[in-house]
Amino acid sequence: MAKDTEKLIRQLSLISYLMAERRPVTALEIRRDVEGYSGMNEDAFARRFYADRSELESLRIQLTVERPADGAAEQENYSLRPENFHLPAIEFTDKELAALQTALTLLDGEFAYAEPLRLALQQITWGRPSPLRTTEPRSVALGITASAGGHELSARLAKVETAIFRNKTILFDYYTMERDDVGARRVDPYHLLFQGGQFYLLGYSHERKDIRVFRLTRLRGKVSYATKAEHDFRRPADFDPRSYANRADWQLGEERGVAEIHICERIAWQVERHFGRYGEIRREESTKDDGEAVFLTSYSNPRSLVSWVMGLGSNARLLGPPELVSELERRLELLEECHGDTPPSAPKRRGSAAPAGNSSGSRITGSRSRSGRRGGAADGDSENGSGRPDAAIRPERFARLVTLASILIKAGRAGERVSMSEVCERLQLSEDELREDVNVLNVVNFGGGSYVLYAEIKEETGEIEVDPEPYSDNFDRPARLLPVEAKALVAAIDLIGEHIPEGSLTSARTKIVAALGEDPMEQGLQVAATSGDDSDVARKVSKAIVARKMIEIEYYKENEDHLAPRRVEPYALTNGQEGWYVASYDPEREGVRHFRLDRIKHVSVSDERFEPRPEVDPAAEVDGWLRTGEVPASATARVWVSPERARWAREARRVVEECSDGSVIVELSFAGVDWLVREILKEAGDAAVLEPGDAREAVRVAVARLRETNAAPAGV
Repeated sequence: MAKDTEKLIRQLSLISYLMAERRPVTALEIRRDVEGYSGMNEDAFARRFYADRSELESLRIQLTVERPADGAAEQENYSLRPENFHLPAIEFTDKELAALQTALTLLDGEFAYAEPLRLALQQITWGRPSPLRTTEPRSVALGITASAGGHELSARLAKVETAIFRNKTILFDYYTMERDDVGARRVDPYHLLFQGGQFYLLGYSHERKDIRVFRLTRLRGKVSYATKAEHDFRRPADFDPRSYANRADWQLGEERGVAEIHICERIAWQVERHFGRYGEIRREESTKDDGEAVFLTSYSNPRSLVSWVMGLGSNARLLGPPELVSELERRLELLEECHGDTPPSAPKRRGSAAPAGNSSGSRITGSRSRSGRRGGAADGDSENGSGRPDAAIRPERFARLVTLASILIKAGRAGERVSMSEVCERLQLSEDELREDVNVLNVVNFGGGSYVLYAEIKEETGEIEVDPEPYSDNFDRPARLLPVEAKALVAAIDLIGEHIPEGSLTSARTKIVAALGEDPMEQGLQVAATSGDDSDVARKVSKAIVARKMIEIEYYKENEDHLAPRRVEPYALTNGQEGWYVASYDPEREGVRHFRLDRIKHVSVSDERFEPRPEVDPAAEVDGWLRTGEVPASATARVWVSPERARWAREARRVVEECSDGSVIVELSFAGVDWLVREILKEAGDAAVLEPGDAREAVRVAVARLRETNAAPAGV
């Protein structure tokens, strides 16, 4: 029998025994009566028992230890309080259950933590209709699902997750984009962050003697443990992961100063709503909420801040400090030079070709099979024998066994047989894994007399017959969520947020955190918001979707730089790389339109109802531009990218030529010249349109307008 299986039998037997005794017991009694310990000598028992207690404690299952006055270890008494193993009952409303079942349906098979999420929902919805058996809702669709994205990245993510949980120092090679260099790293992993479609590791870098952020797609090779010790470090008590999720791109690094930016009236509301948390908004008292504003924000990277300002076009004027104003002027000169009479050029590297796989960059987008699930062997994932790809994060087998025990006990007490295929689907197991798990449960404290159940697999019918034992009631209640289950549950809620019309995930989250006694977000995984606060808009739109009522919106068309009224039929909320959208049908334009929630200034729900149009499929774009970021386009631009920014272009764009000076030529699909111009402005002089010619001219006009804006006095 494998050592891991022996350990699981001991730990489950220990829990079963302590819960059955309902009194403090001595170490001698445990050694005598608990399956797995009886054959050990005194020293071996002491080591194994201490290790098992420590591991159970790391799983948030705390044994109570009563020590005698003289401190003699052999006289210690041990017990397990019911509240330290069982999860307090959570009274969910029907709407909250609907929201949870929607979350699972949307994320099942699409989420790096999908398997522990299934187990977590099994526990928290105990005694209620299972959220695992629902039809897919049509009012929400997800383009971004926190998928791990392929076997190699999945393996790294799983290793990092385990290292965070066990406080293990890890070793890996890392590609540093700024220096274009691969180097060895020794890191104490503190936390995972999912932001902008990517997983990041926050940890203490031994090389830099400070906390650093590592993007998982830039790790190279395998991740390994630095030592064989059980634990290598303790995370500092003052480490706060939230501060890393609440930084703008220009704030990553050591602070250099505070920028002052004048924002025009047209977009001041948008900057305040979505970027205000990165600084301070100041307005004249007379302008109140709708006038122009000054945005003050700290910055670490001048280029990133200037890039953001340039992307706002003539709606923003950089006031200071002088360092940034000079940087902006330099970047405008570069743009003028690149879009002059002679386009930038460099000799093509002989024998060069676009790097393989660059057609979609390194975006973690995955693909969907006809069954609707992303992943599979075609995506590079290995399979585990059940015909499905390996999950990125597998739950602790301990959690799986506890959940399986509860399913079998419930069936046994009802006098029912359980279908093997149904259990395999519910717990995402292969039949071989299920057989192994049933065998383990059959011997849990069998020799100690407080065994839990006896289950027999009927191969001829594919069913499991269960005979629950007198002590099975200890497992006939929901167990506490293990750390990875709790993280999966809260991460799923945070990923979707207040974007489920059928119910409320926010109130469900509050109840779950109260039952757990802590917020799992602070214990190893955080999902950052995709954009600013659109919760008020989302709630109103959700209300209209459920009621099938028209909505009237005031929408900021970024490419055309103006606010436009719209009256549309809302069908679903969908998310993509840049944020959340409402998929709608626009009767005036006779077609489906997607409106980004963060660009909706005002929304109101009309009294007018509409009949859903059968031809409208709100999830149709999920596998397209919502996931890839590439909209259907009618034109393609050839864009030169400077040697200094070529590395970023290789990661995110389709490279078609490599040049001998280190620059690259990329192809950019676009539907409108205004969008292309804005993308070039955001590159702050490190990119230039080579063709088409009308786009080059449009960039020249935009640069002239920016010069005029930034030369004007404040307030003009």
